[in-house]
Amino acid sequence: MGSFLEHVAEDLLSRYGTNLSRVAVVFPNKRASLFLNEHLARLAQKPLWSPAYITISDLFRSHSKLQVADPILLVCELHRVFTACTGIDETLDHFYGWGQLLLSDFDDLDKNMAPADKVLANLRDIHELDDTSYLTPEQREMIKRFFSNFSEEHNTELKERFLRLWSHIGEIYHAYNQQLAEKQLAYEGALYRQVATDETLEFEYDTYVFIGFNLLQKVEQTLFSRLEKQGKAIFYQDTDEVPPHHINLISAPTENIQARYISEWLDADRINDGRKTAIVLCNEGLLQTVIHCLPENVDKINITTGYPLGQTSIASLINTLINMQVHGYSLRKQTFARRWIESIKRHPYATLMPDDFASQRYTDIQPLLHWLISLTQTIATSKSPIIDSPLDTESLFRMYTLLNRLSGLVDSGVLKVDVITLQRLVVQLISTTSIPFHGEPAEGIQVMGVLETRNLDFDHVLLLSCNEGNMPRGVNDTSFIPYALRKAYGLTTIDYKVSIYEHYFHRLLQRAKDVTILYNNATSDGKTAEMSRFMLQLMVENKIPITFQTLKAGQTPQLHAPQAINKTPEVMSQLQRRFAKDAGGISPTAINTYLRCQLRFFYRYVCELKEPDSTEDDLIDNRLFGNIFHKAAQLVYEYLVATKATITTMAIDDLLKEEVTIERVVDEAIKQEFFHINDASRPLPPLDGLQLINREVIIKYLRQLLECDRRLAPFSILGLEKPVNITLNNQYIAGVIDRLDSITDPETGLERIRVVDYKTGSRQMKAMPDVAAIFSQEAIKDHSDYFLQTLLYAHIVRSKTPQMVSPCLLFIQHAGSEDYDPTLKIGKEAITDIADYSDEFITLLRQQLDDIYNAQIAFVPTDDQHRCETCPYAALCRG
Repeated sequence: MGSFLEHVAEDLLSRYGTNLSRVAVVFPNKRASLFLNEHLARLAQKPLWSPAYITISDLFRSHSKLQVADPILLVCELHRVFTACTGIDETLDHFYGWGQLLLSDFDDLDKNMAPADKVLANLRDIHELDDTSYLTPEQREMIKRFFSNFSEEHNTELKERFLRLWSHIGEIYHAYNQQLAEKQLAYEGALYRQVATDETLEFEYDTYVFIGFNLLQKVEQTLFSRLEKQGKAIFYQDTDEVPPHHINLISAPTENIQARYISEWLDADRINDGRKTAIVLCNEGLLQTVIHCLPENVDKINITTGYPLGQTSIASLINTLINMQVHGYSLRKQTFARRWIESIKRHPYATLMPDDFASQRYTDIQPLLHWLISLTQTIATSKSPIIDSPLDTESLFRMYTLLNRLSGLVDSGVLKVDVITLQRLVVQLISTTSIPFHGEPAEGIQVMGVLETRNLDFDHVLLLSCNEGNMPRGVNDTSFIPYALRKAYGLTTIDYKVSIYEHYFHRLLQRAKDVTILYNNATSDGKTAEMSRFMLQLMVENKIPITFQTLKAGQTPQLHAPQAINKTPEVMSQLQRRFAKDAGGISPTAINTYLRCQLRFFYRYVCELKEPDSTEDDLIDNRLFGNIFHKAAQLVYEYLVATKATITTMAIDDLLKEEVTIERVVDEAIKQEFFHINDASRPLPPLDGLQLINREVIIKYLRQLLECDRRLAPFSILGLEKPVNITLNNQYIAGVIDRLDSITDPETGLERIRVVDYKTGSRQMKAMPDVAAIFSQEAIKDHSDYFLQTLLYAHIVRSKTPQMVSPCLLFIQHAGSEDYDPTLKIGKEAITDIADYSDEFITLLRQQLDDIYNAQIAFVPTDDQHRCETCPYAALCRG
């Protein structure tokens, strides 16, 4: 059984002989022309004049004086018309995304030759639609139902916004087309419509052969009909419905496993059949993986889909460089964040770039583009062995061309956007650019995307990643023109897009001897990936024998269990040195780390491996937020005690009324803790949106703290950020108390000192059942480490005074309630005096210190796997 194109070649030769010089063969795309030409040459068995081969796009464009403009230029011009017609001062940055959508709607209007004035009529002027004689009863009913939604007197805000746009959309359409035409430009649909409606056209060839067109748009139908009436057109449509002999459906947990299956599928027969064997990528992002998975015994291969520019080294570098400029600059450090710079330094092309690549920040798009072009040019002309393949060279050229194209639009004043929008444009352009492979198209195994299979037939077909969303590919109905109007006026709908892919799918299978279809069955976010609806249709129709298989991963990675680390003499020496008195001693935080995980303690304090700094960017994380609040609380009480030692209700009330002082201390805290500015004369640098939100929350928390303290007044401040220390088991322990104050107990009327530790987290503290629980693994998850620190500080203070001392953890988020009491509890009893618990607490703490410094006790890992998930040393433990 011959292929579709073989039958076409036979018929053309029987009609016109070997002189096809006055014949133009029109295909949907260029790919099939190579195969038809080969069939003609083989079947003619003698020299022949080949026909001209053109695509449908070439046919339209060659018959118009207009040029299809650059897509970016088209949106920029549309923006100008939009602002002129509506008077709305919408920036190009805000307009660009939905400008592309509006342009797509205009393009669809023209390709389907819909009556623009009718479709885009002002929805309030329904009398404009009185003449609907050209519509079918069904279409008239759809329009009636749609417009009834806008006949009510009271419209929603969304409906009003829609109406405001539509009150100008017809005017925008006509003005836009006129403005482009004056510049001899057009978008594709407008050019197609102009050609289709131009009755004066003269056609170059005697005969136009249209091969493999289906589901035609109105402009195509109109042009085809005219040529047919002139006796200049013949049509070939593949209508055979010969089913394949057998279909094998295979599910797989990942796309990589699907690609690795290629080497098993490509047996000797399929390899020997060469171009009759096709590997079709429903997800073209798989191309790189597929290339690497082809077996070594495949010596000839033809890759019809281009290599994505987005998967090249230069694309990753340009994306990272733009990200560094857009997101990587730290205002508080006045430099680029280290992680962005390090990321670029690890790039393969880093050695080809100047050392000062991160010395300047670009906030305007023109110098930014010029900088990127210069770097690309420097890399491309370096003559380095790093640029070792034609793919590298071609990708650099493509990127250079792409950036120059953007730069030209910026330099001419057409493109005026900010760096965020420029970044989106660059990403979009890169994602739609591919690098063609060079080779002999009619030889070897064919690796192609779905669109390249049009009009071609294969004996052996392997479809990869045939999932819903890939087949059909990402079809959607996003549009300013509602579905009802699209349906009524014959515009493209989602049904049309699905039908096209359905045709490609079934046409690809109909002449194949064997078909294997793979799809992803992985579960992600609780949802299982679905096979294509076309596969389900095959299963339901039950006309073709189908077998089902499942691929599984060949290996399961084995996690290495964390191992205990012995306290060798070297480890003990480092432990003593790290926590010596002159090195600051051992802190309660270090003891708590040991309680949570001894291996984390070892890596952090013994090996002195610093945990990653999460404040590299201009982001206020939880730790920084707490630091800023602590500093603001210190500053506000320093302000209060500057005039009087006793804090009164009146003093707090005056401060709460005087909002400026609270805002000033918060700003000063942000300056010191976030920007590291200690010069009081320097102003607070500008804050971004998230930073401003954090500022407002800290102000709210500070006011909440003052409201809470107001209920205790009068009281005295004995110390703020007060250093304390103690020596136990010959080990020096030191820390800092957030606040030390003296209050009159509202229940007993007795004076007591409070050791207050501020907490900005959302969790409420649970009471410990007993003192021993503070040191137990079960209680660690309930923040018992807060207990340990605060009880220790309270004990140190109590050892130097006869007064009662109570430990307090003041959770700011919960301090708003009238009965809030931050005093810690053991069981149901509040600790009004730490002396009642000191002996047991200190005995247990000494035992903990003995364990830490006992050379016979190894550092062992925690058995709480949840802690490992967020531990920065997890890779070391399990490596």
